[in-house]
Amino acid sequence: MRWRIDLRYDGTGFHGWARQEGLRTVQGTLEEAIRVVLRLPEPLTVTCAGRTDTGVHARGQVTHVDVEGAVDPLRLLRGLNGVLPEDVAVTAVTAAPEGFDARFSALARRYVYRLCDDPAGWDPLTRGHVLRVGPLDVDRMNAAAAGLLGEHDFAAYCKKREGASTVRALLDFSWQRTGVGQLEGTVIADAFCHSMVRALVGSMIPVGDGRRDVEWPGVVLAAKVRDSAVSVLPAHGLTLEEVRYPADDELAARALQARQVRGEVHQRG
Repeated sequence: MRWRIDLRYDGTGFHGWARQEGLRTVQGTLEEAIRVVLRLPEPLTVTCAGRTDTGVHARGQVTHVDVEGAVDPLRLLRGLNGVLPEDVAVTAVTAAPEGFDARFSALARRYVYRLCDDPAGWDPLTRGHVLRVGPLDVDRMNAAAAGLLGEHDFAAYCKKREGASTVRALLDFSWQRTGVGQLEGTVIADAFCHSMVRALVGSMIPVGDGRRDVEWPGVVLAAKVRDSAVSVLPAHGLTLEEVRYPADDELAARALQARQVRGEVHQRG
């Protein structure tokens, strides 16, 4: 039986999602919690929708795990939250529809990067989730971001992996002020490659503060090579907010399509 497990976590104390020997990761922590709750001899493998990097947070992470035998979803949810550390919480456990794959069935991932550009709006209580920067012009940033929308080769904004495609469909990239000095950058794409979100946001800072022209991020994109002038921003300002899926009867087809297009490429922020 395949189970969908939704969770949220503060990424500060984790070395990213993916299990790594000797390091504290979200995947390793969740898999061990499942093993304990279900009283299994060995951990089961959990698959996620987005392999968040070290320090990146998640409010809407989606995973799946295949379990033999009967499982009471409510008891599993309560049991997991009873043994998981305080920086991870399971929000739902549900029987996965036929054809569901947390990673490959996803249509899009929505990330938000949070900035503060005015000392009057700085909140020390949220410092682990917001990056402090100088004054920014949101209109210029939105104009620059709009020029990156659509399907492109984002090699200029990714840490390329051997044999992996860097073609992605950027569905939304926009900025809004949510309070005094508080900015949120929303980035939605069908998938992301390693460090892509933080590099995209990093290209907006020199536009917003006037050091670069509005057209500059598009010029970088067209070059299809990494530009040292593009900063990959710190992880702590980034949160995976949502993963979007098609209707249940389209899950299997979507998963097959994604596998054919991307193979085993990582979906990371």
